Amino acid sequence: MNIILTHEQTDFDGIASLLGAYLLDENLVPVLPRRVNRNVRAFLTLYGVELPFVDPRDLTGEPVESVCLVDTQSLTSVKGMSPATKVNVIDHHSRRSDVPADWSIALEKLGANTTIFVEAIQKRDLPLTPIQATLLLLGIYEDTGSLTYTRTTPRDIYAAGYLLEQAASMAIVADYVNLPLSLEQQEIYEFLSSQVESHVIHGHSILIAQADARETEAELSTLAHKLCDLLDPDALFLLLSTGGGVQLIARSTDDHIDVSAVARLFNGGGHPRAAAALIRDEEIGDIYSKLLQALDSHVQPAITAGQIMSRGPQTLLPSTSVEEAEGLMIQYGYEGYPVVEEGQIVGLLTRRAVDRARTHKLNLTAKSLMEAGDVSVYPADPIEKIQNVMTDTGWGQIPVVDPQNGHIIGIVTRTDLLKILTPSAPAPGRQNLAPRLEAKLPPARLKLLTTIAELAQTRQDALYIVGGFVRDLLLDYPSLDFDLVVEGDAIALAKIVQKRFRGRVTTHGRFGTAKWFLDKANLDTLHISPAEVKTLPATLDFITARTEFYTHPTALPTVKSGSIKLDLHRRDFTINTLALRLDGRHYGELYDYWGGLNDLKQGLVRVLHSLSFVDDPTRMLRAVRYEQRYGFAIGNRTQQLLLEARPLIDRVSGDRIRHEFNRIFEEEKATQMMERLHSLGVLEAICASLLWDDVLTRQVEGIPQAAPPAAWGLKLEFEGMPLRRALIYSLWLMRVIDPSDAIKALKLNINLAVIIEAACQLQRDLPQLRESPPSVITARLWRVPILAVYAVYLTVEDARGKSILLEYAAKWRHVAARTTGHDLQERGLPPGPRYAQILIALRSAWLDGAVTSEEEEEALLSELLGEGEAAS
Repeated sequence: MNIILTHEQTDFDGIASLLGAYLLDENLVPVLPRRVNRNVRAFLTLYGVELPFVDPRDLTGEPVESVCLVDTQSLTSVKGMSPATKVNVIDHHSRRSDVPADWSIALEKLGANTTIFVEAIQKRDLPLTPIQATLLLLGIYEDTGSLTYTRTTPRDIYAAGYLLEQAASMAIVADYVNLPLSLEQQEIYEFLSSQVESHVIHGHSILIAQADARETEAELSTLAHKLCDLLDPDALFLLLSTGGGVQLIARSTDDHIDVSAVARLFNGGGHPRAAAALIRDEEIGDIYSKLLQALDSHVQPAITAGQIMSRGPQTLLPSTSVEEAEGLMIQYGYEGYPVVEEGQIVGLLTRRAVDRARTHKLNLTAKSLMEAGDVSVYPADPIEKIQNVMTDTGWGQIPVVDPQNGHIIGIVTRTDLLKILTPSAPAPGRQNLAPRLEAKLPPARLKLLTTIAELAQTRQDALYIVGGFVRDLLLDYPSLDFDLVVEGDAIALAKIVQKRFRGRVTTHGRFGTAKWFLDKANLDTLHISPAEVKTLPATLDFITARTEFYTHPTALPTVKSGSIKLDLHRRDFTINTLALRLDGRHYGELYDYWGGLNDLKQGLVRVLHSLSFVDDPTRMLRAVRYEQRYGFAIGNRTQQLLLEARPLIDRVSGDRIRHEFNRIFEEEKATQMMERLHSLGVLEAICASLLWDDVLTRQVEGIPQAAPPAAWGLKLEFEGMPLRRALIYSLWLMRVIDPSDAIKALKLNINLAVIIEAACQLQRDLPQLRESPPSVITARLWRVPILAVYAVYLTVEDARGKSILLEYAAKWRHVAARTTGHDLQERGLPPGPRYAQILIALRSAWLDGAVTSEEEEEALLSELLGEGEAAS
């Protein structure tokens, strides 16, 4: 006989898993546990007749060859089992350390174990009755808190949706998930709520309550749910004396408290959020003492030093001179440096000590100036300990050391601590964007990304997507362009990726960056279809996390490797300082060290420090681009800093400024961005002749989105740039009396400069051409590039002006005399200027209607040639 079992005192997830396993293999016997929760018992009393469950008392004692153990890794004994019975586990809990080696185990990280079976039922398209579908839905709903617990996965939600399509009853689900307390339960509940104890452990609110429940047979786990709803703790532990021993029931609402780990100390188990244990032969008071002692080591701090520290901090040697220390402090803006000797912390050198030494012209070393001591914390230490250490020592920078070897691995500053302790500051790492990432990325990109993350994990490198992609992911703004930042060696990781998939890699050692070209990569192992391959990027950038400083205003930065926190701090605006981690257990975690998430919610564009625009004045243009694109506002302080730094922008190279305008002209709200730059005085700061007004806005918004009409003969690209961009530059600078200064300031392509200058001149001459015959107009436009003519056409508002230019583009420029230079040579005319004069005269005659046939042209030609002979 082959049977299915689940855990004692089972819930709906366990019972539904019994049913799911049976539906997938009806040769198995689904055996009920001896004890079930009260709401499960109530459901089975009413609907059990329609379900295939077998009471364990009805087993005949026939030998049990195998057990399918669902929603648990604890095996209960039934008739017929023996040491030879094979056990196959299907569970969604973490693997227990005491599971026998000969068991077959399949574990899935899901909110509900039932989901595993529903997915298989859906894949096989097995029929379900409404009651079967409802029980399966109860299993998912109860174990995911009606899809609200943080451990709920997209797969749980999809499975629930499928069951609703199979006629599962939400009315029945609501009745049994929220079953009211019985009178016996109500008495115990009221007693527990009146004497519950509150403890604060590592910043978490922990409640513990005890009661005597030996006089009742009522199901007790529901009491924990009700008390959590009433008191809203981070975790709750109930100790209830029963006839079989002391029952420990635990619930958690916080990822930092794994109650299943606590339950395992008492030979129990469960989920990180819900667990239980039955403790025999111990007094409840002793159990209470052990529980309190265990909580101190099993409750993880809400925020730890490891979460907020800056990795890879810069340190000084005891022999470092005060001059060198001062230079580092100026470059990086740090207020203190740990002093390290042979890998161990020996003191802290502060900016105040360095300044005093320099004031008194003392040529001392770090060893002489430092505050001596081996002050440090561990990565797992809570912020309360960091706070105490800062208070006790007066150090504003606390080193974080590896507990194994004592080597410094990070640093926590007073600023870091204040940001966390400020009520509005979000705790780092709390938000996980994995579901959103998986929903937005094409499957092929997601496969490639997760594979690279796995390779990074083998190197113990932290891997992040940073900046704009994360910002746009949170704003639900379409974006597929991303860079990968590596806390480690980006070049080494890129080469490992190349070794795995081939392709070509180029590197830049100075900046620690690499670019992987996918055009010749072999991605067969990812099982990506040819159609999916087309959704992959042409290249992927790998960037070593770094910090940077500017030797003088507007200079390009000097860079050094650093932590992700320092890497994010070098970015332009807080909304671009968000990072999404990809490796290992951190997959999907959002890192927000600099308040970017809060500024996204408030719709603010804000710089990170007061010299941001001084360091890089092109950030002025980017600030406006983000502000207008997202409908945000530049923060008051940021706008003040922008206005103060305007004079510096004319020191920036034309290439860099033009690059920013190129990006603006690609935006949907390009004209609003240019209007805003004009109102802030940024355009005038770049070049005194630059302006923007309503007329320009109207003209630019009038540029067709598609290609111009065929008569113009223009393609969608000009000299390697989009035609639209070339037209915007042309319309913009045509408004300038002398565009040469603006062309120089923006360092425009020489061919585009020719277009702009030609358009400027034509725009000035056009009024004199309005009453001229076609021949005169054509003669004036003949050597004007057609793009310049089209640019002027877009600015002309009167019908006559537009008609002239369109007629030229569509007809007049294509008109030519039938006579050629070869014909003139055959008629004995010596080569010279007369050739051009005669051919132009013939074309003019055609254009003005004086010649309408080849015969008339021949007559005119003879006349022109005769005049020439007479003149000689």
